[in-house]
Amino acid sequence: MKLILIVLVVILLLAVVVLWRPGNNFRAQKPADYADTLPGFDPQVHLNGPIESEGVIYGPDGRVASRFVARMTGTWDGLNGTLREEFTYARGGQQVREWALSFDDTGALTATAPDIIGTATGQLSGATLSMRYKIKLEDDSGGHVLDVTDWLYLAPNGVIVNRSEMRKFGIKVAELVATMRPAEAAK
Repeated sequence: MKLILIVLVVILLLAVVVLWRPGNNFRAQKPADYADTLPGFDPQVHLNGPIESEGVIYGPDGRVASRFVARMTGTWDGLNGTLREEFTYARGGQQVREWALSFDDTGALTATAPDIIGTATGQLSGATLSMRYKIKLEDDSGGHVLDVTDWLYLAPNGVIVNRSEMRKFGIKVAELVATMRPAEAAK
């Protein structure tokens, strides 16, 4: 009986190691993984002007917890820009966020917004833009502070696929998947 218990514990530990190893999850991606992907993500082009978006937010159980549409507007002055996001949720709620974005010549990003704790950091690489930051949820959503890993992937047709993972105490509590495209293409 003891031997069976030991074997089961070893099997369980091996499964945890295989499934949870550092290189085997969404957060393990690195900008260098996408350095050679095309077309190149240019925020002054792909996050400029009116943008249409729609997406879903999955809860910790993997089920859709929220759906939304958003209208965004990007404006740029050289490597510095503003991205205004206006979300409308399926249950009727609305939210506005305005990002202040700043890139350097290497594609490194710093960004701020009113509900972001500190400064978001990120990197352009090939057809991607990655960001990491802490976000404070609105009080009606619990007011929690979450760690966010955010990736934007540029498709060959100019549509951006956004995937974000939100964690609390290292545990995944939500995931967002959305598309973004120039508003003219949405008609």
